Amino acid sequence: MQRNNEHKMCTRCVMDTSDKILKFDENGVCTRCNEFEHRIVKEWNYGKGHEKELKKLLDEIKKSGKGKKYDCILGLSGGLDSSYLLHLAVKEWGLRPFVFHVDAGWNLPVAEKNVKRLCEKLNVDLHIEKMDFEDMRQMQLAFFKTGHAGLDAPQDHAFIAQVDKWSEKLGVKYILNGYNICTEIVANPASWNEGAGPTADKTYIKDVLKKHGGYKTKNYIYTTGFKHKFWLPYVKGVKTVNLLNYVPFTKKEMISTLEKEYGYEAYKQKHFEDLLTKFLEGYWLPTRFGYDIRKAQLSSLVITGQMTREEALEILAKPSLSEEESKELFAIVANKLQISEEELMSYHSLPKKYIKYRNNNWAFQLGIKLYTILGLDKRIRQ
Repeated sequence: MQRNNEHKMCTRCVMDTSDKILKFDENGVCTRCNEFEHRIVKEWNYGKGHEKELKKLLDEIKKSGKGKKYDCILGLSGGLDSSYLLHLAVKEWGLRPFVFHVDAGWNLPVAEKNVKRLCEKLNVDLHIEKMDFEDMRQMQLAFFKTGHAGLDAPQDHAFIAQVDKWSEKLGVKYILNGYNICTEIVANPASWNEGAGPTADKTYIKDVLKKHGGYKTKNYIYTTGFKHKFWLPYVKGVKTVNLLNYVPFTKKEMISTLEKEYGYEAYKQKHFEDLLTKFLEGYWLPTRFGYDIRKAQLSSLVITGQMTREEALEILAKPSLSEEESKELFAIVANKLQISEEELMSYHSLPKKYIKYRNNNWAFQLGIKLYTILGLDKRIRQ
């Protein structure tokens, strides 16, 4: 494997040297594609042949929930993966999930409609965790001031903390996670997150707040990497399961099923159910850093055979958002943050030299290595 300092794109997928540590073999194929062939595809087999494994897991989940109102927990964002997982969990598998949705103040109306339609049609109670927006606003401003790309951390940490809170509160032993090899096998490159710390790390989140304004949250709930990765799973016996990896499907089939069954409205791009994430991934990351999040998303579809490389390149040839859409989103985000557009743009222009924040990244990296060795981590990371 060799790295190339000049711009280069994989000859099989569309990952390129915007990922600073990506390597290629003598045929120009990247490490991501080779890892899929050598580590992932044989065991996964495109979701086929896992009927016994799935039944065993479902039986365990149902058994653990006997005598309880819920047998599992499912966080519903309104995105494609969690929505399809809820459909299968209730309609196909007969599970009784505690369904919660985190409203961090950035929901788009279409996402709220999708969430409502799913829950009403499936006759499941929806528990909405509405975050204190002043906490979220101040946290978001602090993260913009870091200058780095990991700007979704306040929302991401809130979701993880809610999962941990409810698993303890309800005494439920299974968490259903919408991650799946089919549409998400290629993770966003670690090099795109330079300067940022682990999202689930309370130490990191609080240090960012301390160094950029000193705001102390009033109602925000935190968790820790130790609690999320070790205490709950190994001491409390809480298991996070990726059930979508045990069934065959494609992205097109997911959308078709949800549209037909629930009147689901698909989004133009993955993660576009959230206004802030849409702004960050559609405008901020490409224009400030040159990071096009679609490269990982589309590469996942290419290497799993759902899209050709040529089709992916055709999509990448056009920006995620038009200039008009970008300007409109920019104004909306600045207004919600209660700052001027000039101030928001000043964060876009910050030097790409990052200060260090306290964090427990070593523990997270150790955890990932252990999960990979044990076969528990089914994602291509770098």
